[in-house]
Amino acid sequence: MKRDKIIYWVSTGLVSIGFLLSSIMYLTSNPELMKSFSEIGFPVFFVTILGISKLTGAIALVNPWMPKLREWAYAGFTFTLIGAVWTHVATNTPFIAPLFFMLLLGISYFFSNRIRKTVTNTVL
Repeated sequence: MKRDKIIYWVSTGLVSIGFLLSSIMYLTSNPELMKSFSEIGFPVFFVTILGISKLTGAIALVNPWMPKLREWAYAGFTFTLIGAVWTHVATNTPFIAPLFFMLLLGISYFFSNRIRKTVTNTVL
């Protein structure tokens, strides 16, 4: 149980920090990021939407009081990362970072459910 919690918090912390830093880059309209988005053909407002979504998702992921909100954050990040991997593959740009974060997100989700089931079975 202790090992599971350590793996959960390390993976969740890394994902949250990654998305928090990414949201800062998106919300400050990093010039290199904006150039990449315009080259791909994505509209400028999409950067702001992703920045706000990443910020709120990173907060929701480490929020221990609202498990339903955390589930939504996992789902949103999954869709975001699938889209990021697909976009990087389609544009022949490096896709390892979003793939790595997708793996970390999967590990976090797996151990989140494992801990929740263990606690539920112990209480009953």
